Amino acid sequence: MTSVRSSRRIEQEIVQLAEGQQGGPRGLSLVHVSEQQPAHHPSKPVPYVAFDRIELGLILSVYGRKVAKSEWRDYAIDFLRERAVFSVFARNSERPLYSIEKQPKLRNRQGQYMVVNQQGRILKRGHDLRLVLNVLEPHLAVVT
Repeated sequence: MTSVRSSRRIEQEIVQLAEGQQGGPRGLSLVHVSEQQPAHHPSKPVPYVAFDRIELGLILSVYGRKVAKSEWRDYAIDFLRERAVFSVFARNSERPLYSIEKQPKLRNRQGQYMVVNQQGRILKRGHDLRLVLNVLEPHLAVVT
């Protein structure tokens, strides 16, 4: 019961961050520091890619289950110019265990969603986020 409550609280915080990010400070990328934010005029909002509420719900449901199993501990979200990244950490470390990325430019090609592991290998890519997230929760079958 507490993991459901905490995942809802986390989801609300992320949605508030996503909605309030438009006029917020620039360059708050914790994981992907090499991507430079464009210089812009103060009156014009900076365009960025973000996860919508449904996508965040799917990601946070997986995240909540993994936190309840004590497999994952922390996360970071980056809303960048060409992609949005939800990074998952097992401990407080420099590199994420997994990164869930959304790149709208790849929508008509391989799919805009992908899961990348710590070494940078793409584990799954596709058009449907629910199917892409299945790589993080393998379904085991009993073999007789």
